[in-house]
Amino acid sequence: MSTNVEATQAEIDRLRVGDSAPGLAQLALSLAASVDNPGNVTAQANAARELRTVLEGLRKLAPVAESKDWVDELAAKKEKKREDGLVRARRA
Repeated sequence: MSTNVEATQAEIDRLRVGDSAPGLAQLALSLAASVDNPGNVTAQANAARELRTVLEGLRKLAPVAESKDWVDELAAKKEKKREDGLVRARRA
């Protein structure tokens, strides 16, 4: 089982925001370390809430993914069919 610090670092790496927002990324790691610390339960809950907020901010700063998902692939196939004139009329 990975720690919150490891999971947070993995997400920062996946989002590729460590270089563009180093302070926010470091804050996320510090908060994750606070969540991992088995001390005060109230402090852990507060750190977890703040960590969630910081990660949301990092996700907003993340560059748009270049890879296409299945929805993009379906849209490209549909567009290709339209260009080829292969779209059939719908029955009512």
